[in-house]
Amino acid sequence: MTQPPSQQPPPEGFGAPQKPRDTPQPPQPQSPPAATPPMPPAPPGTPPPPAAPQTPPPAAPQTPPAGQPGYGYPQAPGAQPGYGYPQAAGQAPGPYAQQPGPYGAPAGPYAQQPGPYGAPAGPYAQQPGPYGQQPPGGYGYPQQYPGAPAPGPSGGGPFKGRPAVIIGAALAVLLVVAGGVFLATRGADDGKKPLATSSESPVGPSASPSVDQGDGKGDGREANDDLNAGRKPGEAKVLWLTTNGMDLPRNGADVYGPWIVGDTLVKGMYRSVVGYSVADGKKKWTLPLPADMCAAPGTATADGKVVIGVKNGTTDKADCSDLQMIDLNTGKVGWKKSVKKNGTWDLMSDIGLAISGDTVTVGRTSNSNAYRVSDGSQLFGKPSGNCQPFAFAGGPKLIAASACRTADVDNPQQQIQEVDPTTGKPKWTYQPKRGWEVDKVYSVSPLVVSLTQREEKKWSILALKENGTLRSQLVGDKEDKFSVDCGHDFSIFGQQLEGCSGLAADANSFYMMTEDDTSGTGRTNKVVAFDLNTGKPRWKAAAPAERTMKPLRMEGGNVLVYLEPGYDKGGAIATIAPTGGAPKVVLQHPDSTTRIENFFTSKVVYAGGRSFVVSDRVSASNDEEEKEQTTMMAFGK
Repeated sequence: MTQPPSQQPPPEGFGAPQKPRDTPQPPQPQSPPAATPPMPPAPPGTPPPPAAPQTPPPAAPQTPPAGQPGYGYPQAPGAQPGYGYPQAAGQAPGPYAQQPGPYGAPAGPYAQQPGPYGAPAGPYAQQPGPYGQQPPGGYGYPQQYPGAPAPGPSGGGPFKGRPAVIIGAALAVLLVVAGGVFLATRGADDGKKPLATSSESPVGPSASPSVDQGDGKGDGREANDDLNAGRKPGEAKVLWLTTNGMDLPRNGADVYGPWIVGDTLVKGMYRSVVGYSVADGKKKWTLPLPADMCAAPGTATADGKVVIGVKNGTTDKADCSDLQMIDLNTGKVGWKKSVKKNGTWDLMSDIGLAISGDTVTVGRTSNSNAYRVSDGSQLFGKPSGNCQPFAFAGGPKLIAASACRTADVDNPQQQIQEVDPTTGKPKWTYQPKRGWEVDKVYSVSPLVVSLTQREEKKWSILALKENGTLRSQLVGDKEDKFSVDCGHDFSIFGQQLEGCSGLAADANSFYMMTEDDTSGTGRTNKVVAFDLNTGKPRWKAAAPAERTMKPLRMEGGNVLVYLEPGYDKGGAIATIAPTGGAPKVVLQHPDSTTRIENFFTSKVVYAGGRSFVVSDRVSASNDEEEKEQTTMMAFGK
């Protein structure tokens, strides 16, 4: 069998990703050619056929200098880097030069068209790499930039969105509590610093200190300082909140999770993983780590197990190569192992983890491994052949993004596969047109994938069928610009395919939020439902006046959304009917605590009738503010 040819989308484009709001909208694209039937998966080692002719044709591939070293061999000064090696500044054209679209259209499926994503922009815009050079490109090198938000500047996919990282930011401290948990109705916190400085291998979880009950004898808030004092009829209670209480590195630290397992909410940060009671916020267990936590999957196994990445040392040169299994129910550690490098160019400063069933995958540039979560045994490693997986998305299915070796690192060839979680063998392969890269998997079932074109700063969203053939290409209205929140993903050599929020999906529909509209008296936006069979919008639901909202997930057939807090209005959990209409509030947070709830960047989880707002990065301008920073709030009736 041969590799599948580039698969073409329907003749309608979804629009390019967004530039900032004041950027003029681009002209309309030409219609792409009709779809080409997909081919079955290719056996390992079979090279792909030449890409279909494009209009206009792509720029001629760069000719490597004479005597260029072989693939993976160190390059001589001035020589073009080998296949898949990071590009130094000036070696590759700035991300997103003019290239045809992924489906044969002159400007790609998301050609210069306002569509739902308006003008081009993106996480692949012209920004320097983390060390003052151009970001890496080529075989398996995702184009990521430190601090770059996942969606586009005016709300388009991987080119803008809510800020992903705060580095050294001076956050306003609206609640001063000595680190720990505060029971809102009693004014309490534990006043203890998390155990996150151990330099030894992980040990059993530590017991939780008692929570300060606010009787004036502890070091928390005063007994009469009640967050619910200003609560109005019909509003939920603030059940508890936590503050950081931990001395972090200069630039702060990312938060991993949260995962909710039974009555425990778990999150990891820096050098500890902590389990909290969902009812009162008390620490149930604290697991110290020997070094920085550096990777985690978006989901745990059905029985509450997770595998995290931990640095293999505490110096700047440490790799994210140690894997640690943890039982989130108890905080007890299971197996631990180090991922062995597969050659000189197996770079593990960043890795991406994903869990599907009892399998955890470890993806990074041009290499991958998979292990059994329950016992740590290796299931599969780097496959043979011209195309190599570099990132995975887990859940009910295991989806892989692979990069294929090409002569031109500026015109990559990537592909999407569903793989068997026990063998790693592909069940099917979908290959987009040259130049388009797999950015994120927004939903595994149904499968919805985000693609980007670095050279032209374009963004494309595709829905694929169960057999890997094209189901539809999302096509939004010209006036709508869309936004996706993919968190703090600015890795260089490892890419996280999963973990984006502001999205929801059911069997036949996909739900996205639009970019905030500031043309009126206050910010507002909409949720748009797309028909996955046609790619066209089904309906649009507007947020309440001067409010914004983001989809969280599906709940009983409805779209569960978070109404974000405003200046004087508390956030809320609401639902939108599958037929559209106004959001119906199911849990209204107090207006009196809106400034505390309004974290700079956060994740929101709704479970068991409670909502949890969790900061996804902790950083401040000084140690005192850093320790006092509010990190979680819980609301309930």
